[in-house]
Amino acid sequence: MSDKRTLGRIKSDIDAIDWPPILTGNAAILAALIHQLDETQWVSPEEIRARQHEQLVILARHCVRQSRQFRGRMDRAGLKPDDLGSASGLAKLPVLGRRDIQAARDDLFCAQIPTSHQPINQTRTSGSTGEPVVVRRTAISNLFWSALAMRDHLWHGREFGRRLVAVRATIRKVDRRDDWGPPANLIFRTGPSLGVPSGLELGEMLELLLNFQPDNLLIYPNLLEALTRRCRERQIRLPNLRHLRTTGETLSPRLREEAAACFNAAVEDTYSSQELGYLAVQCPRSGLYHIMAESVIVEVLDGGGRQCREGEIGRLVVTDLHNFATPLIRYDIADYAEVGGPCPCGRGLPTLARILGRQRNLMLMPDGTRQWPRTGFGEFRKFAPIQQYQFIQLDQATVEVRLVSETPVSSEQEAALRAHIQKSLGHPFDLRFVYFPERIPPGANGKFEDFLCRAEAP
Repeated sequence: MSDKRTLGRIKSDIDAIDWPPILTGNAAILAALIHQLDETQWVSPEEIRARQHEQLVILARHCVRQSRQFRGRMDRAGLKPDDLGSASGLAKLPVLGRRDIQAARDDLFCAQIPTSHQPINQTRTSGSTGEPVVVRRTAISNLFWSALAMRDHLWHGREFGRRLVAVRATIRKVDRRDDWGPPANLIFRTGPSLGVPSGLELGEMLELLLNFQPDNLLIYPNLLEALTRRCRERQIRLPNLRHLRTTGETLSPRLREEAAACFNAAVEDTYSSQELGYLAVQCPRSGLYHIMAESVIVEVLDGGGRQCREGEIGRLVVTDLHNFATPLIRYDIADYAEVGGPCPCGRGLPTLARILGRQRNLMLMPDGTRQWPRTGFGEFRKFAPIQQYQFIQLDQATVEVRLVSETPVSSEQEAALRAHIQKSLGHPFDLRFVYFPERIPPGANGKFEDFLCRAEAP
């Protein structure tokens, strides 16, 4: 933890010993892992890949013995655990989908796990894909989550003694605390924090922020967009805000730029999932997303199942290297991303250039192909004072256009928008305009997507 001197004071667990501080128990284990991650991030990409596959072989040997479902996957592929000791060997194992997990039920889980990995906890995905799954995670899984959360803080230079606000769907009521909670408060003396439910009315949320004056704000991109618009319209400032942390949804370049300008604060994005934990953290120097390679192997695959090259877009298949309770090995997480190149920061961790979202965020064209939707949103305000937008593709011919506008949109403005959107989409879809007075509501899980395809291919 090389940045600890500038970010805050480490607290001691030993009575009457303040300096140098002494950590014990779980805090000491966490601090040791953070120190290891400080070292491993700088080794070469080749060494990282080699060490990943060494760990994967150890995991596979355990899971073949303990998981009936994984043993069947390996047998059907004609593979032994040692075959996963290389990228080419791993690529021979068919991917694991959400429906495979659902069908396997308890056969997926390992009958026994090492004593040092206990206890086990169970997590259920939000169901945003329509296919929720149940996964068991271990104490080691949670340790890596904590260490990678701390890596995120340390990379971005967040000062632990300052004030934190977290806006999350999992928070049920406004929660004021004297510290940030775990993992930060296990090691550092932190400032106070405020937990805010994501479903809170925007005006009430803004009032809480103005009263609390955070330095550090964790928020979903859709809520950040609404907050940015409200503050810009009313010339409201949050002068102490330095870190805008986004997670849980795709962050658009437009929102990143607008929010940073409105709040004079850096926007720092992370990519994670409930079943796998931290997958990628944005580099504070380049803006690329560094894959958390000490914890996961991430493959970016094209339509033929081949590894994508730099600049290419593909679906993400992820292997959790330390979950000895649930073998999530070559798990299709149903997200798409663009492969990045070497990072100028010098870290050996592989990169993603962009996180693009789910297959449901792909547009279904009349010929049955799918493509990333180009809606032309960057020029909407040339035609009408549009503040927020969302596209719902209802079928192969029809797209619902949801809009929030500063003033009512005239028939002439709507006609101009229609022509612009159809040209941008590359097809004269039947566009059905629906207007919302202030904010387009997010999904039931508190998240928001700019484009959502509900159409099914024939």
